Amino acid sequence: MTSVLVLGGTSWLGGEIAKASLARGYDVTCLARGEAGEPPPGVAFVASDRDGDDPYAEVQDTRWDQVFDVSWQPRFVREAVQALGPVTEIWIYVSSVSIYADESTCGEDEDAELLPPLQAGHADWETYGEAKARCEEIVQALPRTLIARAGLLGGPGDRSDRFGYWVSRFALAGDGPVLVPDAPQQPTQILDARDLAAWLVKAADEGTTGIFNAVGEKSTLGELIEASAQVAGHMGEVVRADPDWLVEQGVQPWSGPKSLPLWVPGEDGLGSRSSRAVGLNRRPLSRLVDDTLAYEMRLGLDRGRKAGLTRTEELDLIARIG
Repeated sequence: MTSVLVLGGTSWLGGEIAKASLARGYDVTCLARGEAGEPPPGVAFVASDRDGDDPYAEVQDTRWDQVFDVSWQPRFVREAVQALGPVTEIWIYVSSVSIYADESTCGEDEDAELLPPLQAGHADWETYGEAKARCEEIVQALPRTLIARAGLLGGPGDRSDRFGYWVSRFALAGDGPVLVPDAPQQPTQILDARDLAAWLVKAADEGTTGIFNAVGEKSTLGELIEASAQVAGHMGEVVRADPDWLVEQGVQPWSGPKSLPLWVPGEDGLGSRSSRAVGLNRRPLSRLVDDTLAYEMRLGLDRGRKAGLTRTEELDLIARIG
């Protein structure tokens, strides 16, 4: 039986990888602190802190057919490779399209210029792309490696609160107004984390190696917003705001508090990457949005969010436009 080790597995993507591996009948172990949640039912769990002493002691005497890692801390990746590389058949590393130096040019592929790799062992969010570039360097020292440079991920389980903002806001608004950036043609590529996990497990099983952009179908922010409104059954007004005006009002792009998530003015290349990932099946946008709404409703549409405007902030901005 294929033996799989997921470094993580109690959070979002790691958990989906564990579930996809289980679905293929593999023997799956997750190594994590366990603070982000429970591992999927049916997997073995090893409680370990990668920031602690000898974190791989319980798993480095086992022969692993596949090891999956999603970390962006170079020290964690380096230590895992040193401890587990000699007993692993193929190493699967989830990187990010944030490692590319140019985020303004549309359609660039895996050969595009990268950011300089971070030399420090620990990174913060300001050096996320550079850290991922360094992690790629580390894992490429192994004989057989599959690297997936993930783009924007969405779907149930998303802890960033970015993708789910739009459909949950339209559902919360009901017949009330919703504020959107007037940037309908901004390129946007959203990949369901479940689809990425399924592809990673299948590709690893087939012995695929190399570097691939793992991104969603090419779409636009306008299409995403329209799909979100339709799925939510929104009956109110959609209020479009000029991007420059939004910036003047202190509205943030992409993510975080007081933001309009996924809006990235002037960075069209971030949402328009080409990919050589053969066999990456992507579910329709409407289905992805529908599944996300069900997840958001379980959490609560009026809950505090890590990304987006509060309803009060949004209505205040709409009043200023009017």
